[in-house]
Amino acid sequence: MAKITCVEDLNRLHEEWISLLGMRAQDINGKKELEGETKDICVCGGTGCLAGGAKDVRASLEEEIDKRGLGERVQVTLTGCRGFCARGPLVGIHPGDVLYCNVKPEDAPHVVEETVLNGNIIDRLTYFDVNTQQHIVRYHDIPFYSKQERLLLRNCGLINPEKIEEYIASNGYQALVKVLTEMTPEEVISVVKDSKLRGRGGAGFTTGIKWEFTRRSPIKPKYIICNADEGDPGAFMDRSILEGDPHSVIEGMLIAAYAIGASEGYIYCRAEYPVAIHRIKIALKQAYEYGLLGENILGTSFSFDLHLKEGAGAFVCGEETALIASIEGRRGEPRPRPPFPAVHGLWGKPTNVNNVKSYGLVPPIILNGAEWFNRIGTENSPGTAIFALTGNINNTGLIEVPMGITLREIIYEIGGGIPNGKKFKAVQTGGPLGGCLSTESLDTPVDFDSLVEAGATMGSGGMIVVDEDTCMVEFAKYFLTFASAESCGKCVPCRLGGRRLLEILTRIGNGEGKPEDLDEIEYISRNMKEASLCALGQLTPGPVMASLRIFPSEYEAHIYEKRCPAKVCKGLITYRVIAENCTGCMVCKRNCPAGAISGEKREVHYIDPNICERCGICIEVCKFDAIMVE
Repeated sequence: MAKITCVEDLNRLHEEWISLLGMRAQDINGKKELEGETKDICVCGGTGCLAGGAKDVRASLEEEIDKRGLGERVQVTLTGCRGFCARGPLVGIHPGDVLYCNVKPEDAPHVVEETVLNGNIIDRLTYFDVNTQQHIVRYHDIPFYSKQERLLLRNCGLINPEKIEEYIASNGYQALVKVLTEMTPEEVISVVKDSKLRGRGGAGFTTGIKWEFTRRSPIKPKYIICNADEGDPGAFMDRSILEGDPHSVIEGMLIAAYAIGASEGYIYCRAEYPVAIHRIKIALKQAYEYGLLGENILGTSFSFDLHLKEGAGAFVCGEETALIASIEGRRGEPRPRPPFPAVHGLWGKPTNVNNVKSYGLVPPIILNGAEWFNRIGTENSPGTAIFALTGNINNTGLIEVPMGITLREIIYEIGGGIPNGKKFKAVQTGGPLGGCLSTESLDTPVDFDSLVEAGATMGSGGMIVVDEDTCMVEFAKYFLTFASAESCGKCVPCRLGGRRLLEILTRIGNGEGKPEDLDEIEYISRNMKEASLCALGQLTPGPVMASLRIFPSEYEAHIYEKRCPAKVCKGLITYRVIAENCTGCMVCKRNCPAGAISGEKREVHYIDPNICERCGICIEVCKFDAIMVE
């Protein structure tokens, strides 16, 4: 691996690897003039697909290709996350833009024989659209992808994240070249400010202004930090970018470092992301070997060192001052601001902290210009947003959409609607510190300001959909349990307020709620918001207050009627045998872990409510629909 000592070296490597990438280069760079018989098979290597057996799929495909002597004509690549997690493992075939879903190792011979060699489509492996009752072959024609606009995820699913050369072939590090050879630091900041890029970590603060604050400080050295401490339940946006395109983040950090005058930086990533950690380490090693990190980058006077810091998994370390404390080797606790990190950050020096997504958007903005970025999204929230779409929805996965798209479009067109004919009930945006929105808000545009006006938040990108069978008291309690457990304990409002709220919701769910509990919830929530030290404590009551505001009747039913409308809360439900349906087969009796079911063979059984643990096993095993929940 020869060091890249000038721009010409980088350009030569770019052209060399364009040809080596084969037909994938058509999708990466739009070079349709490329010809040849080489075919590429891209196996999704995101965490979800890896858990589903993607490595075995790749091994089977490679074995089949070797067996047929096709090694020079067919390449198999393990890529980053393709996003369509509900249908993994995914296999893309180029040229042709074919995407196969739920691929198993035993499908490999059929894929090579039918599609790679003969150009035939295997219908059973394609996406089946339940609405049109049709098999969809092409990647871009699948509804999950058709409304997406992939800027951050532009390379995910197309390049091998463990080969820096493939990133370079996809115009990688060209933005850095432009910055180092054509622009001053002030001009870089001006472009980022003109783009109106807002931080994708949740707060939505203007990125260019943040950089400018750090640039203006006369104190040196200065530091750059990438906040990859993503800990929201159901969220995997940052992880997927680092798994699928780590060099885009490194390049964004290099540009930011040049702009503010930093010479050293850290990627702070939680250790629970082993695939991301592994690929970041490889990316850093390769960047150093090629001379894209270290001294005199691209033959210029600019030098920058970048390190990986593995976090221990504390949710509060997503707050920038707590994250800085953790890097310094101290307990991850936030401190009062001001002073802000731009003035007094890592080791007391000026520090810029941005999210993975914020850094990842910088290279395309530099290459294409601020005006190009402003044409995407809305006036005050330009660009795209990435969401981890999960919950009671047909198409779960990672999506990137233009700002301003509505919740309805995301849930019903991209997400494919609610499974099993159930009705949509609510969507939680912004993770455990966000808020939920109901049916009345489905036409809300998804951007920073509109979501706040509607009573929710953009957050870092979690989006959880729930259906009519969800109890909103229990749903709020779920997020509250997480947030209160993650409190660092430094400030009293957060440490005690979260616990008190959780005690109240637990009491309500157990049928012991009192009317004055509703006033108590509002009182504690208001004081937590006003007095907590950081956003964790300030926003912990968010899901509770949102559900109470939108679904007050559910709280009232729990408190006044001692009834859970969704029949979820164990303290407010009873399991009863339907006499006319019970055959006395004794299956429920044998499987009841609490021994709450009595009755002889071929006689109607009885469930003792005083012994029953409301686990639901009896309903699962009964074949005659003889047990109901009241």
